[in-house]
Amino acid sequence: MALLFFSSSSFDFRVFIVLSFFIVLCNGSSYSSSSPSSSLLSTHHHRHHIAKHNYKDALTKSILFFEGQRSGKLPHNQRMTWRRDSGLSDGSALHVDLVGGYYDAGDNIKFGFPMAFTTTMLSWSVIEFGGLMKSELPNAKAAIRWATDYLLKATARPDTIYVQVGDANKDHSCWERPEDMDTQRSVFKVDKNTPGSDVAAETAAALAAAAIVFKKSDPSYSKILLKRAVRVFAFADKYRGTYSAGLKPEVCPFYCSYSGYQDELLWGAAWLQKATKNVKYLNYIKMNGQVLGAAEYDNTFGWDNKHAGARILLTKAFLVQKMKTLSEYKGHADNFICSVIPGAPFSSSQYTPGGLLFKMSDANMQYVTSTSFLLLTYAKYLTSARTVVHCGGSVYTPGRLRSIAKKQVDYLLGDNPLGMSYMVGYGPKFPRRIHHRGSSLPCVASHPAKIQCHEGFSILNSQSPNPNILDGAVVGGPDQHDRFPDERTDYEQSEPATYINAPLVGALAYFAHSYGQL
Repeated sequence: MALLFFSSSSFDFRVFIVLSFFIVLCNGSSYSSSSPSSSLLSTHHHRHHIAKHNYKDALTKSILFFEGQRSGKLPHNQRMTWRRDSGLSDGSALHVDLVGGYYDAGDNIKFGFPMAFTTTMLSWSVIEFGGLMKSELPNAKAAIRWATDYLLKATARPDTIYVQVGDANKDHSCWERPEDMDTQRSVFKVDKNTPGSDVAAETAAALAAAAIVFKKSDPSYSKILLKRAVRVFAFADKYRGTYSAGLKPEVCPFYCSYSGYQDELLWGAAWLQKATKNVKYLNYIKMNGQVLGAAEYDNTFGWDNKHAGARILLTKAFLVQKMKTLSEYKGHADNFICSVIPGAPFSSSQYTPGGLLFKMSDANMQYVTSTSFLLLTYAKYLTSARTVVHCGGSVYTPGRLRSIAKKQVDYLLGDNPLGMSYMVGYGPKFPRRIHHRGSSLPCVASHPAKIQCHEGFSILNSQSPNPNILDGAVVGGPDQHDRFPDERTDYEQSEPATYINAPLVGALAYFAHSYGQL
């Protein structure tokens, strides 16, 4: 996430006269999908309709994107080959090993709060739709494990979580490749004295959700994840407070906990209940649900506010697993769904003229993908229970929820007034100047010499296309009038982020399967 920049001038980028050479050199050996062109019509049918989009290709790329965000020592099977090792001494400032994990967006910081949410949503995507992913399931699991391996390191010490590596303000004063970064890799933590119930409970949710993912394929790893999740949630609940209260200069305004920590405690407890099946978490939810905001009216689901996700997840326990004590969550979940259905009673969501859900100007596409995922997941639960959504006197079927989600996903993939795919590498027209350091600067293979902190700003401010294609990256997206300038300096609209992609993985798996592409 980028919020400020400093101008610079020095680096002689005459080498960019041969930019096309860089593009070939950096991307020539990179992974490329063997799928047909994304713009070709699928020959498979779904309810007598032809799929306009190649959802399988989009799914493949949406997962591949995470390889471009990797920090640490890259594996031998790395497919995004223009990336190299980075952050190999992360954690050394506090004598701990924090190598690995993901850069959240277009900068070189490892923010633990959005990374944990990304992990939870990737895991939920696999839990609900992994059975449909076929050849992409191992890649999705690898993306999850890259995060959970890091989160295990970050939670290795009891009652302590290392929640950030890198000083965001200093990092944002540079425009340099992660392989070159020389800004101070400061380490920030929460503990008993500086609590962070929000980031801790989200981390517990991530570990618990991932434990479900690996339960059958790697039971020993799953047990490690779940044991750690239990310990981390206990820490989150015992030492109450928002992490941005104690770490405000470091995490704000980038990933401030604006919604407080109550939503994460409810969310974390819901995941631990699902993963452990221990009645103590069910009792915790029953006793604390209202205090933690179960019935509050908020209809934005993302890295900061988890209430809507918790309501949907707990409704499954009622609808599918017949936990009658959670019956109230069906009404809470319906209220959220009703708020996003266009024209429904109590609908409170704004849509662009072209039909895109619009929540806010900064990285709006994260709310598009997260809401689409919740619509599809809730539709799955409703179908299983043979029930519907009630909005006042109106009734909405699971099919209606799926059609709303499909319209959002199709808009993202190119069905919009600009004919622009907002996923890099998908379709004939997609963003070429994304706000991403590694993608915008020449790769190490083409330019082995170090690019200094301020030397890359001439590229940031240029109109040249990024030489490295960050396949699968979904950017912040258009404004409320469906406009998108494709400007590298416009971080609100042109920056990708891991938490934009994570819920999209599940949605794309569903549509790829529905249209016979998987």
